[in-house]
Amino acid sequence: MRSSRDPLTYLRSLKSLGIRTDPAPLSRVLKRFHHPERDYRSVLIAGSNGKGSIAAMVSSIFIEAGLKTGLYTSPHLTDYRERIRVNGLMISRRDLRELIETARWGLDEELTYFEFTTLLAFLHFSRCGVDMAVLEVGMGGRFDATNLVTPEVCVISNISLEHREFLGGSLAAIAREKAGIIRKNGICLTAARQKSVRNVLEDICVERGARLYRLGRDILIRKRGEGAFSCRGIGRKYSRIDVPLKGRHQMENAALAAGVSEVLHSRGLPVAREAVIKGLRAARWEGRLETLQEFPTLLVDGAHNPAGIATLRRALAREFSYRRLILVFGVLRDKDYRTMLKKMEPAAHRLILTRPRSERAMPPRDLRETVLKDAGHVMVVEDPREALREAFRLAGREDLICVAGSLYLVGEIKKAFSRMKGMETARLKKRQ
Repeated sequence: MRSSRDPLTYLRSLKSLGIRTDPAPLSRVLKRFHHPERDYRSVLIAGSNGKGSIAAMVSSIFIEAGLKTGLYTSPHLTDYRERIRVNGLMISRRDLRELIETARWGLDEELTYFEFTTLLAFLHFSRCGVDMAVLEVGMGGRFDATNLVTPEVCVISNISLEHREFLGGSLAAIAREKAGIIRKNGICLTAARQKSVRNVLEDICVERGARLYRLGRDILIRKRGEGAFSCRGIGRKYSRIDVPLKGRHQMENAALAAGVSEVLHSRGLPVAREAVIKGLRAARWEGRLETLQEFPTLLVDGAHNPAGIATLRRALAREFSYRRLILVFGVLRDKDYRTMLKKMEPAAHRLILTRPRSERAMPPRDLRETVLKDAGHVMVVEDPREALREAFRLAGREDLICVAGSLYLVGEIKKAFSRMKGMETARLKKRQ
């Protein structure tokens, strides 16, 4: 552990330690560092889909309200520093390296990659003197490294079947794990709709004397046009809120973010109505229904489970116009890739299967076996960069190239596309 390796090399080496569902090691390390996670107020956001978007929206609202705000999310798309931000700015390269060195030499036991990253975020937010930290739960909730804070309010966006080997094989079991972030006498907001999930959340809130606010019961929204909605929240009404992020689901996420601000305003945090409206209007979150180019359209979306894929299908039908759909798909082995492909394949005129850069990636040739044997529209391209080039070769001006299945894949495609644009710009300058 205490080798002379470069700080970033050391950080990457921790990936080999896998996943641990035991908060005790990090808890002991935090005590050694004098509990930096207690130096600021916090909001904790869990769920199967949408938690990163909600975190980004809540952070944007707080920044607009004049609060120094830390934002911790995962995974990153193109740069590790995306995970740790203060007032929207990523941690600097210099600060990251220095912080890794400080943290690694202060350890007296081994932490996993996610645990160590969470420690870095807690330390950075403490050093920066943030007023509020908005934290996205990594997996589950009860045993997640982020759950070592004591949140002012928590959000459970929604629940779907995922990470069954860690969280359980039913919606109710997974809901109980995610509900581990609910504190005694605390407050929880949720958009979960399944009866079995709602029952679990309500029972746990009763047991812990916590208050549960539900979208659709306590928070109501009505669509007002493209990216706009009205909202009757917990204590406020909004005649119009504009959200730049695409998809009706982002309106629901925005309503939950507004609800968080209302709860904290009632607890003495100065979050005015105008800060909510401006903060949501300014919110940005990469890799979720993000259009990188038009003619042909290149769309990337981090849909990584059946619920995310279903949301993507609805958005493609309602919000995009195109002649043919070319789907570039790559997924991790522990995801329900059969159901994901079953939902998405019928909409695709051409399907390009590729491999996200992760040790947990599903080999595309194995993935090919899950689709129709005689499907001539399916091809395998191992390298995501080559898959993108092949998609552009196949696409006409009015077509849509959609990249989905994994945030890891989205990150690789964004990098590849950026390089392609850079090469094209250089080529044009040379011709001039």
